[in-house]
Amino acid sequence: MRLGRRRVIAGAAGLATLGFAPGASAGTNGRAMYGLIGRMTATAGQRDALTAILLEGLGRMPGCLSYIVAHDPADADAIWVTEVWTDEAAHRASLQVPEVKEAIRRGMPLIATFDDAQVTTPVGGVGLGSTTA
Repeated sequence: MRLGRRRVIAGAAGLATLGFAPGASAGTNGRAMYGLIGRMTATAGQRDALTAILLEGLGRMPGCLSYIVAHDPADADAIWVTEVWTDEAAHRASLQVPEVKEAIRRGMPLIATFDDAQVTTPVGGVGLGSTTA
């Protein structure tokens, strides 16, 4: 299946932020946080393998405040990804981390489709530490 450039980039961005222990101190120093929520579908029967790649502790992710990988209970191949970053620049910078590039390389063959990711502006919540903007 051929994936459009926009979906590959959005999916790569999602992959780039998964499986890494958050490395930044909580808080945004008065800046608005940057969030992404997206859904990807693994190739048939490969959701667990893809999830394992996404959840490997591959390295520090400066600026990553939160990431969640969740299985969709209504679709045996679907994965939801929720991310919170100190800002968009931190998210973009994560794509240059060697471990992230490797996770993308390993994960891409296991992905059938990416839904469009939704950008959000997180304002607080459990697990984000100090989140006053």
